[in-house]
Amino acid sequence: MHMPHMDDHTTAILFDIDGCLISTGGAGARAWRHAFETLHGIPADIGQFSEAGMTDPDVGRLTFQNVIGRDPSDREMARLMAAYLDRLTVEVEESPGYRVMPGVVDLLPHLVEIGVLLGLTSGALEAGAHIKLARAGLNRYFCFGGYGSDSRDRAELTRRAIERAGVIHGHALDPGRVVVVGDTPLDIAAARANAAVSVGVATGKYSVEQLRASGADHALADLTSPLPDLPDFETAKVSAPA
Repeated sequence: MHMPHMDDHTTAILFDIDGCLISTGGAGARAWRHAFETLHGIPADIGQFSEAGMTDPDVGRLTFQNVIGRDPSDREMARLMAAYLDRLTVEVEESPGYRVMPGVVDLLPHLVEIGVLLGLTSGALEAGAHIKLARAGLNRYFCFGGYGSDSRDRAELTRRAIERAGVIHGHALDPGRVVVVGDTPLDIAAARANAAVSVGVATGKYSVEQLRASGADHALADLTSPLPDLPDFETAKVSAPA
């Protein structure tokens, strides 16, 4: 006979960063451009070669292939990643378009207060993810994550994040009680691949309708909207401001 575990109702929520929690106002693209110009004399535009939701290593590699015309060596890849991160700190701090998405500032401390474990699932390098969140003081809410430096595959890096949440709790989590919040169809697909609950937020490039069409279990205009009615999750609703 199964005896209920004291943590049976624990929920972990994984948030994507860009377009979901914050926007850097193009700081990432400017950091990539600076890195390529400094190392290779070519001010590369990553927007020509990548799309929303791709991992940082893939963005760097694909852009290198297109502007240099060959694969980067291991040494060149390492130097490119380091140059990008070095410049990203400056670009994020100085970006006039940097902003925190609606509802985030109220939502995160509320979820922490009621005992929800918060993590990140992002295509960013782990260091890059924290650089992007630091300006808004948001790093303190997240104690684990899955990053582009873990895997080039969004489903795999999301699985890594779920496993790390289980390490913190001391037992494997039921993925059906893990919520993945993101602004792209890639986030939705990663959640579905892990049998987690997917919540799309239309604060990036995709509309509520597009996110719903991509298979999202729930689609919200932004994070001021009430969170969906999920098991043992009703108390985590945050109403939109009057």
